[in-house]
Amino acid sequence: MDEHDDHGGLHRDIPKLITRRQAVMWAGGLSLAGILAACGSDSEGASTASGSSTGVATPGSVAADSTASAGPEIPDETQGPFPADGSNGPNLLGTDGINRSDITSSIGGLSGTAEGVPMRLQLTVVNASDGSPLAGAAVYLWHCTADGRYSIYEISDQNYLRGVQAADDAGRIVFDTILPGCYPGRWPHCHFEVYGGLDAATSGQQATKTSQIALPQADCEAVYADARYGGSLSNLGRLSLASDGVFADGWQDQLATLSGSPDSGYTASLLVRV
Repeated sequence: MDEHDDHGGLHRDIPKLITRRQAVMWAGGLSLAGILAACGSDSEGASTASGSSTGVATPGSVAADSTASAGPEIPDETQGPFPADGSNGPNLLGTDGINRSDITSSIGGLSGTAEGVPMRLQLTVVNASDGSPLAGAAVYLWHCTADGRYSIYEISDQNYLRGVQAADDAGRIVFDTILPGCYPGRWPHCHFEVYGGLDAATSGQQATKTSQIALPQADCEAVYADARYGGSLSNLGRLSLASDGVFADGWQDQLATLSGSPDSGYTASLLVRV
C-alpha cells in the first residue's frame, strides 16, 4: 500500500487555507442564512482533543443533537486537494446517486464498499445569528479511507465516502460512513461544504461554507488498533490538534462528539453554525 508522498496538511492545505481566510476577511459575502431567506468568525479552541461521551451506541442509532444555539460561525477551512466538486477537475456532484445517506459504497456504475469501523455522523446546520435550523441547506461530505486514501484521486476506480444530503426541518443531516484513517501530517478529519440547497450543490454553484470536522483522539486511538487502519495509529502518535495545519488556530467548534466503540460502531454529532 502506497503512503501519501505529499499528503500532509502544511504542504497542500495551508496555501488554500490562507487564500480562503484572506478572501473572507477582505471580501466578506452573503451568508447561507441570507440565501435561504431570499429563496423562501472563528473561535479559539480548548487545549484537549476530547469530544467523546461515555455512552456506547450502535451506528444504527442517531447521535444526540448538539444544542442548537446562536454563536460563532464554524471556521472556513481549505477544501484540500481531493474535493471532487469540480474545482480542480473531477466533479462527482452531478452523478446519479450522490444524494444519499449511506456513503460507504461507490455510485455511478462503480462497485466497491469502503472497509472500516462504522460511524453515523449527524450534522445540525443552523443560522449562527439566532440558532434557527437551516432547513433545506445541503451538505457535501467527503473523507479518506481507513488506510488514509481518497477515492477518485488516489483510488481511481472508486468514488465512495462522498455524498450529499439536504437538512430536514430541524436542520439535521445524517451520513452513514466509516471512521476515517489518519495519514501523515494531518489530524483525523472529514471535509464538508454547505450549499443553499440540493440543486445548488449538484448544479455547480459555489459553496457558501467550506470547513472540516476534527475527530476525538481517544476514539481514534481505539479504532486505529484495527488492522484495516494501517499506519493510522503511528501517524496519529506524531500529531496533535495544536500542531495541525488546519485546526491549530482553534478547533472547539469543529470537534465532533462521539459515542460507541470499535466493536459496536460509533455515532458522531456536530453543530454547524453558518
